[in-house]
Amino acid sequence: MKHRLSLTSLILVIFILLTLQIFSQNPAPEIPKAQLPVLITSAGQSPDVTTVNIIAEEAGVPYDYCDVPTVDLVKAGVGLADKESGPGFHVEIHSDLEKHPKGTAYKTMIFAIGASLKGMGASGLTVESELKRLQSLIDYCQKNNIFIIAIHVGGASKRGAPGSDNERMIDAVAPFANLIIVTKDSNKDGRFDQIAQAKNIPLLQVDNALEIVEIFKKIFL
Repeated sequence: MKHRLSLTSLILVIFILLTLQIFSQNPAPEIPKAQLPVLITSAGQSPDVTTVNIIAEEAGVPYDYCDVPTVDLVKAGVGLADKESGPGFHVEIHSDLEKHPKGTAYKTMIFAIGASLKGMGASGLTVESELKRLQSLIDYCQKNNIFIIAIHVGGASKRGAPGSDNERMIDAVAPFANLIIVTKDSNKDGRFDQIAQAKNIPLLQVDNALEIVEIFKKIFL
């Protein structure tokens, strides 16, 4: 006796097959591993970098932080040559100095993307000089196999029209990253999807910044 699929069953089978095809073509990106020690810095001097520092602390990831490191400071490695904070310049050393003594080369750099004219002004920077600084850091990282993570957690408030200060900071860092992490609100227009697809960069999108804590644990620990 021959069995015939009902129209409803046929539609269900087709839906399942199409769903499986979509997932096979667009699998969830794997979370890559990165190495310690790590340096966190800002791309555009917005307060969003503070959020990234807090995320690292909550994840138990030791890190060094400098808002405006130069290539020479990055070359100096863990401890940032014992530079002290001052007007327009802030340093924090949270690396595990037993595992990574001062001078140990950084293996990862995290850039928190978001432009703030007030923040740049406080550091004696203009948009152009900040972009130039970022380019020099990116070049150094690429030449020295330092893993680059670009993070955007500022949401729609730290986005803008093409050519805006915020978009220029994105252009300076995201296309050269080894991993991009964004909140959904930062990527409403699919801007980071476009960059990730064009440059074949893993992209991780989360609903809120707190979810990055678990991502950091998987990346570093």
